[in-house]
Amino acid sequence: MNIYDIAKRSGVSIATVSRVLNGGKNVSAKTKEKVLAVMKEEGYTPNIFARGLGLNSIKMVGILCTDVSDIYYAKAVSLVESCLRAHGLDVLLCCTGNQLENKKKYLKLLLQKRVDAVVLIGSAFKEDTDNSHIEEAAKQVPVVIINGLVDLPGVICVLCDDKNAMMKNTSLLHSCGCERILYLYDILTYSGRQKLNGFREGCLAFGCEHPENLTIKVPKNIEGTREKVRSLLQDGVRFDAVIASEDIIAIGAQKALAEQNLSLPIIGFNNSVFAQSATPALTSVDSMLDTLCPTAVNLLMDFIQGKPISNRVMISSRLVERDTFSTETRGNVEK
Repeated sequence: MNIYDIAKRSGVSIATVSRVLNGGKNVSAKTKEKVLAVMKEEGYTPNIFARGLGLNSIKMVGILCTDVSDIYYAKAVSLVESCLRAHGLDVLLCCTGNQLENKKKYLKLLLQKRVDAVVLIGSAFKEDTDNSHIEEAAKQVPVVIINGLVDLPGVICVLCDDKNAMMKNTSLLHSCGCERILYLYDILTYSGRQKLNGFREGCLAFGCEHPENLTIKVPKNIEGTREKVRSLLQDGVRFDAVIASEDIIAIGAQKALAEQNLSLPIIGFNNSVFAQSATPALTSVDSMLDTLCPTAVNLLMDFIQGKPISNRVMISSRLVERDTFSTETRGNVEK
């Protein structure tokens, strides 16, 4: 028996049960009496989450990310840790890699360590077929996913509108006369699919040519992307702009074009330090980590304290224009 079962038996929300456990004021006497009666009948003993991070809490939150050496994940971990520390909470970090079995293993480990909540960094934690481990974890502690979407009870999702960002990129390039846009991506996580779908829908909506040889999977590194784009150029593939799913991929394309003395509009994604330090400086979509991470932590704290929250929050991105894209930065790779 857990808090979800109590909520179901009582005919109320999980947040209401949490408010009862934490002595919240926004619960009627009748509802409180009903919930407490179910708890007594079932012999329910609140766990550390249900006590609202009180005296019996270890005040520890587990964080899972696939690879902390990735610049996006590293920044997210830093921001989340800082926000949690401001609330008096410590952090236990596990890096899982991309294998599902390792994700399950380390999530189980965090739960065994009796953490008060779990934060999953990135959409790589949404699996195509099996999210049962997240569902089971959310029955024990609140689970937060940053920039991923898993529609399960007790899971709080805070994400950037990646799809709309890519549609806007396509629209903006098209308005500047670009008709054949090269799209480069590395992996199709939930976020990766949203970006790709946004690009494709943008091409259809705005009349851009979209042959399959202009949507290319590349390694997530500069040299691998440079080699791939270099090969496209040697094969005579024609394009007049580049959109990439990550800044580091955009920079690889930038270097391949520079070798041929070509200057095309290029837009990256995440507005990382790579974008700022590239030469020329890279125009990039700011995926709003500085907003996503504090929002996620604030929602988590509200949920633990039994306050009503939204389990899904979508935040709009913004385009940071630099040297690789402006109305004057246009060119064409001739076939």
